Amino acid sequence: MKDGRTNHQNTAFSIEKLRLKFPGEDSLIFKDLSISVEKGEKVLLLGPSGCGKSTLLQVASGIVPNSFELPMKAETLKLPNSWGFVFQDPDTQFCMPYVDEELAFVLENLNVPREDMRTLIDAVLQRVGLHMTDIHTSISELSQGMKQRLALASVLLMEPDVLFLDEPSALLDPEGTKQIWDSIQAATAEQTVVIVEHKIEQIAGWIDRVVLFNDDGEILADGLPESIFNDFKDELIQYGIWYPGVWNDYLNSDAYRTLSEERSPSTALEVLHGEYFNGYRGKKSVIHVANASITKGSWVTILGENGSGKSSLLLSFMQLLKTSGTLEVNGNQITQKKRRKVLPTGLSLVFQNPELQFVTNSIIEELTISLQGISSTESTQHAEDMVKLFNLPASENRHPYQLSIGQKRRLSVATALTSTTDILLLDEPTFGQDARNTFAILEKLEALRTNGMTIVMVTHDLEIAAHFATDLWKVVDGRLVSCTRQGGVNDAQLVYA
Repeated sequence: MKDGRTNHQNTAFSIEKLRLKFPGEDSLIFKDLSISVEKGEKVLLLGPSGCGKSTLLQVASGIVPNSFELPMKAETLKLPNSWGFVFQDPDTQFCMPYVDEELAFVLENLNVPREDMRTLIDAVLQRVGLHMTDIHTSISELSQGMKQRLALASVLLMEPDVLFLDEPSALLDPEGTKQIWDSIQAATAEQTVVIVEHKIEQIAGWIDRVVLFNDDGEILADGLPESIFNDFKDELIQYGIWYPGVWNDYLNSDAYRTLSEERSPSTALEVLHGEYFNGYRGKKSVIHVANASITKGSWVTILGENGSGKSSLLLSFMQLLKTSGTLEVNGNQITQKKRRKVLPTGLSLVFQNPELQFVTNSIIEELTISLQGISSTESTQHAEDMVKLFNLPASENRHPYQLSIGQKRRLSVATALTSTTDILLLDEPTFGQDARNTFAILEKLEALRTNGMTIVMVTHDLEIAAHFATDLWKVVDGRLVSCTRQGGVNDAQLVYA
């Protein structure tokens, strides 16, 4: 085991006795935490959602407190000479409005001649699997997964000594996840890489070292991957942390067996129907549905590659994109004539980017602002129940933007669960989650479905599709190409090809 306090000349960065807290919070995130990473090491920071992993990356890079001030102190803080950072939320990464301009901006800062830029831009886009017919495309038109690839491309162009990666594949499809990690491995053979990632199956055999944290941001163990995964499995289970084989363990658990035994069939009542339905961004069609229906009590998972139109389908159902064709929700037809006056009732959407949903300055306010017709006592009780159910910080003053990405995601799901919702649309609700919170979210959604709610979920997680969905929809190149009813499905059927 490493002692976390080595001060060797080969050190890429080191931190000793770090203490840090968010303004308004009573407790510290880190209490005298010490860690060092040697040059060339590939290190995975592994721990439950909200334990401070992303914050630690920002301290190690100097973003905190140099660019983002937080109350902190450390006995020793040795930062890398050069570094690159891929954030959890790719939208926070970009400086320019267009893809080519974003990458050219990086190259300009590296004094690369203009005539050499196009070759380098094309090469790095190829490396991260971002294939585009026109690189002068607005970044705002990209899917979140495509944005993640672009963010990684911009950092790889910098060729930094240390690469900090904060869930760089969270929003990617399975093939994209493999491609991204293959690219990172090929590009960083001599570099130091420090990773926060929940999809560990892809990198477990590549990393040199795992640093394991508990809920309070304390280091439980620090050593070789095989040692951590074998010798600390009880702790991994206790704190709900992802580890190789965790899905198999969950499927054999009493919790999942109980869910499977209690699953009830969907009611033969159509709650959503679309026919020759199209969604548009500007004048460009981004999703087309020839004919599709959803019955009450279904769990529909929507699969497809990044940029295929999955999120656009959900936005179109909510009338957040301009649409044409026939859309019927809960028996009410949403027509072109009425679209601007009458919106679908009974639908709630959990956005892919949770920050798009937040409209208040505290967790409690977010959980109560949409509640209507109940007393303040009932409203407060609902908020307290949601905080407990979704493992959110109990502090009433905690601003939603101060949460980790996993906590933000759980809060966004919780805010959508109102008494008026009977069709819940979710766009990647489990990204950024540890194992404990992933399974808790899935179990809560299954309980809602059993009680009559309809679930429509965009996901890249084939395990969710295999073990929770009643229906599989597949989107390819902006078209809904198949809708399959399943009464139990084989994992081998769930492919993107």
